[in-house]
Formats: sequence, structure tokens, C-alpha cells
Amino acid sequence: MIKNRIKEYRAKHDMTQEQLARLVDVRRETIGNLESGRYNPSLVLAWNIAKVFGVPIEEIFTVED
Repeated sequence: MIKNRIKEYRAKHDMTQEQLARLVDVRRETIGNLESGRYNPSLVLAWNIAKVFGVPIEEIFTVED
């Protein structure tokens, strides 16, 4: 299972789901589904989200058994 810290990073950057979605070219619902664990991102989407926050992918996404 892939865990993420998107919500935490959005809060640090005072960013809404809609704003992040626009920056990475997805729908707001996709960001909500990622945050709730209902959806695992593609590698490209994970890369783009990490790039928005200026951190390595591993800072936001981790794999857990």
C-alpha cells in the first residue's frame, strides 16, 4: 500500500486541493482520492506532486506492507 503526506504538504504551503490539482493537471477529485488512499498515483503524477513541493518523491510517498 502506498501512503502519502499530500495533505500535510498542502497545509504547509497553504494550498487547496484545487490549486494542487491545477498545478499537476488532474481533477480536484483525484487529489482527494490520493489523500484518502483510494487511489495510487502513477509515477509521473507522484513525480509532479513532489516537484510542486520541491522535495524528493520519498518525502511524500512511502510504501508500506
